[in-house]
Amino acid sequence: MIGNNSASVVAEAYLKGLRGYDINTLYEALLHGANNEGPVSAVGRLGVNYYNQLGYVPYDVKINENAARTLEYAYDDFAIYQLAKALNRPKKEIDLYAKRCQNYRNLFDPSTGFMRGKNKDGKFQSPFNPYKWGDAFTEGNSWHYTWSVFHDVQGLIDLMGGNKPFVAKLDSVFSTPPFFDDTYYGGIIHEIREMQIANMGQYAHGNQPIQHMIYLYNYAGEPWKTQYWARETMNRLYKPTPDGYCGDEDNGQTSAWYLFSAMGFYPVCPASDQYVIGAPLFQKITLNLENGNRVGINAPANSGDNRYINAIKFNGEAHATNWFSHSSLMKGADITIDMISTPNTQRGIGSEAAPFSFSSPKKK
Repeated sequence: MIGNNSASVVAEAYLKGLRGYDINTLYEALLHGANNEGPVSAVGRLGVNYYNQLGYVPYDVKINENAARTLEYAYDDFAIYQLAKALNRPKKEIDLYAKRCQNYRNLFDPSTGFMRGKNKDGKFQSPFNPYKWGDAFTEGNSWHYTWSVFHDVQGLIDLMGGNKPFVAKLDSVFSTPPFFDDTYYGGIIHEIREMQIANMGQYAHGNQPIQHMIYLYNYAGEPWKTQYWARETMNRLYKPTPDGYCGDEDNGQTSAWYLFSAMGFYPVCPASDQYVIGAPLFQKITLNLENGNRVGINAPANSGDNRYINAIKFNGEAHATNWFSHSSLMKGADITIDMISTPNTQRGIGSEAAPFSFSSPKKK
């Protein structure tokens, strides 16, 4: 809802092979959007001079949703970085956006383990309440936006102290009651009410900022928890009834989450080549691709009880990672997934199985 997220759309399209348009003019437009405020606060980069100079949009300069803006700008800078590399732009330009995509680090508060608004003088905004909706964030709170590091989950893991603290923090999203502070809005907005009704702790699937968080267990060596929560979310929050939809549909995102998750994978980081594996919903899915190729996803033992992945074969070969590449899928693929009723806690647990992160040199 804020920022210049067209950077993600344009970079994703080009990097995944779409052509027939003037990419260089579009790229120049992205640079313009990344370095200028828009005609209204919801587009462009409000507070861009602060962001470019300080590495974040300050809390105390009368720019609302400042932490959310910083986190989204950093991801958009990653998308620009990826596209700049593909277009062979000057090294100085590429390096600039590589540096800016790390600006999310400026808002992480190690004393609380949350992303937090920061004042112009470099001190964190105080008092701080991670349950407070709005204010430094957009229709959400710090429980939701702390995970908004789509392009560098390993960097976030490192900030939190490693895989175990990171997984514990992910777990706490679901185990913490759906408390909230609505004082910024002056009343309960529908996104808060939907979080309460969903009854999944602080996980607010009815609003987009946290929808990718379920898939982050794959980066920290416990992919079976992604499998559990992906299936749990599909079962609980999507029903063929008049009130069976869990919240906002903004631009098709909440339906797209379901469609991807039902296939068994999800694009945590657009502008990378990867889809992060979850848990397929059906025994058989066939994708007829526009290029004439076909992707078959076969999980014959799949059932309500069998929600965990025991093993995957990709074109007959054992597939050990927690992701599929877009490029390999576009060539056509036969994917066989062995589903079981108890977690396989030995599959996908090593760092070599983790999806892309900017801070992982082997995946750059």
